Amino acid sequence: MAAKGLARQASPVLSTRELNRALLARQLLLERTAVAPGGVTATVGGLQTQHAPSGYVGMWSRTAWFRKADLTTAIERAEVVQGWVMRSTIHMVAATDYGPFTDAVREARRAQWLRADKRAAGLDMRAVADALRDHLADGPLTQPRLVALLEADGFPRVAWAGAQLWVDLLRVPPAGTWDKPRANLFALAEQVLGDIPQMPVDAARELLVTRYLRAFGPASAADAALFTGIPAAEVRALLARCDVRWFRSEAGGELADVPDGLLPGADVPAPVRFLGTWDATLLVHARRTQLLPEAYRPRVFATSMPRSVPTFLVDGQVAGTWAYAGGQVVISPFHDLSAADRLAVEAEAERLAAFHAAPD
Repeated sequence: MAAKGLARQASPVLSTRELNRALLARQLLLERTAVAPGGVTATVGGLQTQHAPSGYVGMWSRTAWFRKADLTTAIERAEVVQGWVMRSTIHMVAATDYGPFTDAVREARRAQWLRADKRAAGLDMRAVADALRDHLADGPLTQPRLVALLEADGFPRVAWAGAQLWVDLLRVPPAGTWDKPRANLFALAEQVLGDIPQMPVDAARELLVTRYLRAFGPASAADAALFTGIPAAEVRALLARCDVRWFRSEAGGELADVPDGLLPGADVPAPVRFLGTWDATLLVHARRTQLLPEAYRPRVFATSMPRSVPTFLVDGQVAGTWAYAGGQVVISPFHDLSAADRLAVEAEAERLAAFHAAPD
């Protein structure tokens, strides 16, 4: 154990720019892939999709020759599913990831909700869960209908928020797609995916944290905890027994990584990329990479902007926001762009506008 500790102290230092390029590479933002949507979601650790079209934009930015129908078909075939996973937040994940990811975070999500919402005190969540399963036994129902049914059963309105953490639910098509972005149609996960093998919690958490490192690493235990919702102390204990390699940030913090994680050089060029709202690369768990410069964070995430705002990257960093209006992608840079960068941004904006306008 002492030798292992000494080895960690002597870990190589990675610059912020090297961490930035590692994140871009692992998130398929350095080079688009030809992999199908299920494979993309598995590679990047899921796409955060409170706003369903963001998943399509995220997929377009990461996939060559991508059409909207590609993701819609994957959702209809349940190759990609939408459910509450990490941080009790809606994600598109590969169907094969839904079970273990949910097993990894189920207990932490429930505990967090019970602490945060005092209205849940004394609520019999097992009874709520049983009632919800009964209501969904014959197939999907909309959220308003489910809330009304639970209230008719005598449960307070807050029961619906907790029920989603005691019953594995999926948002199912046609809701939650490009054409019908309001994802308010729900089904029992087993109705969509069939029998879902349950993974022991420790094994599921090890898988999820390892997948986080593969998709977002190298990263600290605190970063992994922020992304997964697993308590930081448990993440640290998990990393101590996992097969990981160790680095240090320029500030001296410990960073863990999978043994074969991509580490491009700091000088690797980063192309212009457009991101949708709530892209996970911009959240606080990835602050170490400065994909979103701190000076711009309040302009992307604020309580006055419930969906955050779509952004574009220049040289691997957020350089402004964009909006689709009047058949065009309109850019709003945060700073002056060089002539070459502006041409590259405008060219990518034209491609994104064509994607928006395409019928499929």
